[in-house]
Formats: sequence, C-alpha cells, structure tokens
Amino acid sequence: MHVLVIGGTLFIGKLLVKRLLGEGHEVTILHRRTEHPFGRKVHNLVADRNDAAAVKAAVAGQRFEAVYDLAYDWERGTTSQQVEATAKAIPGNLSRYIFMSSVAAYGDGLNHAEDDPLASDIHQNEYVRNKASSERVLFRMYHESKFPVVTFRPPFVYGPENPFYREAYFWDRMKTDRPIMIPGDGNRLMQFVYVNDLVEACFRALEKHTAPGRAFNVADDKPLTQIEVVNEFAKAAGKQPVIVRVPRELIVRHGGNAFQEPLYFGQYYDIPPITETVGRVRRVLSLTTTPFAVGLKETFKWYSKNHTPHPINTEFEDNLIRLARELHRPNGNQ
Repeated sequence: MHVLVIGGTLFIGKLLVKRLLGEGHEVTILHRRTEHPFGRKVHNLVADRNDAAAVKAAVAGQRFEAVYDLAYDWERGTTSQQVEATAKAIPGNLSRYIFMSSVAAYGDGLNHAEDDPLASDIHQNEYVRNKASSERVLFRMYHESKFPVVTFRPPFVYGPENPFYREAYFWDRMKTDRPIMIPGDGNRLMQFVYVNDLVEACFRALEKHTAPGRAFNVADDKPLTQIEVVNEFAKAAGKQPVIVRVPRELIVRHGGNAFQEPLYFGQYYDIPPITETVGRVRRVLSLTTTPFAVGLKETFKWYSKNHTPHPINTEFEDNLIRLARELHRPNGNQ
C-alpha cells in the first residue's frame, strides 16, 4: 500500500514510518524539510501542512491509498480549515485517512467515551479548539461522502525520543538527587499511553474494515495522580524521590510555567485533567496496552543511553522549594 505520512520525522511519526516499512508498505512523508532520517526507501515531499496551496502542489501527480495526518504546528496552531484543505488535496482512491487528535478534544472532564461531545469551536484554548473542530470537519466529510477518516485521541504520550521535556525532566533531577516539586496537593489526575501502543493502534486501523468513521480513545486504563506519576518515574530510575509540595499560587507568583521555561513539573504536565475510558480500541483493534511500569522501564533505558540533560534553572527551583518548606514548618504561615 502506498502511504503518505504528514509529519513522520519525530517521535510518533518516526516510529510509525519504521513500522510501515517493516510491513512492506511504500511510504512518502510530507514535511517542511528537504531531508529525513530514513534514506532512499522513503519518498520526500516538502510543504508546510498549514499552507493548502503548497500541500496541493506537493502531492500533485501522486497517488496514495492511505494517509496519516500527524503534524500539528505548535507555534501557529493548525486549524480545522487547514486540516480540511489537506484532506481534500490528497489525490488517489483513499481507503484510510487517519488523523491524530487528542484527549484534549473533549475540552475538560473525566472518563470520556468516544461518543461524548467534543469541545466547542469557541473554546478558549486554541489547541483544544483546533483538535475538536478538525475532527468535526473530518467526520462531516465521512457522513457526506464516506471519506474514510479514523481519529485517535491519546492523552500524554511517553516513550523513547519524546521531543517534549517530560519524562526526562524528572530523571534529570533524580540523577543528581534534586528535589521534585509537586504542584499543589499532587492529586491532579494524569493519563498516559506508550508511544509503541499508539503506533500499533494507528497501524491496525489501516486495514480494519470497521475502523472508518470512528474515533478511538487509546490510553492506559487507569489515570494516575501526579504524586503517583513521580513515584513511577522514580521506580523506573531506581531512585527514591525527594518530594516537595509547592502551592500553585506560589509557583505562579514566581513565574513558573507549565509550557515553557521556567518549568516546574515537566512540559505541559500540570494542566486540568481530562481522562477517557478505553474499550473500543480493544474491541475493534484488539489492542492490549503496555503496563506503565514496563513502558517507563524501556523509556528509561533509552534515556540512560541517549538523552542529553537540559540545563536546570536551579535558582528558580531552589527558591520555590525553600519558600514551600518554610510554609510547611510548624511555625510557618499555613
């Protein structure tokens, strides 16, 4: 099968391309660079996926049987109009258009099933808004013309080569026995999926005849609290974590950021919880997910061999830790 992967050079996409090649598929990737890491066995198309005219020009004359749309522009956002334009620009008689959405498409709330309503087009968060509206557009195409869309809604994806400073944030600190800051009481829920499991689900959707027209939650069954997550990271590293609970108002007051430096709990990891139920992906795609401890163990092996530590803003962290410890002393202000 001739498969187009939009994105394809980082994390999820890179692993998916390797999986497709291993099964004998012909693979083309579309991205903004003139080079990719796969050599001559993978064809290269150059375009900005947010530029509808550039995408249409890049794919002109090609014929594809399946598409994986994985690319999201984190700096500018990727809107539903841009997703729709890309979907309509792909030539060929497609049997699948597999779109990488997110649990964020639900907007907020816990234990979402796939048929729950998605966030509105006026949601205040751009990423939430874009993912939800992109799914609506693609499913409208399915209902109007049987456009063979499949969407996946993963929560936090973890694993080797994660480009976000997430697992490595904690392991960098544990390596030198630095304290780990826990925002608030540490009970905010988080849900994860191992990158290998997400890629396997995406691959199985390629040939499963009952997949088109459906969304799939793909995640570990059990969400974890932030404190449980840190303890699991510590077990994978063979460490006993030094934990300091820091009130969120103190973090905000001193400039802590959940998305960029100065980070205080990994990148994007301290956001209001959105969780999902998992069942359809098991029933339809026969997917069994990797236990969190097993996936973390494999991720830590990769980290130990390959990761280059990020610089740590010790002044920022030490100041917050000192202030938090003062608050929790018997004669403190709490």
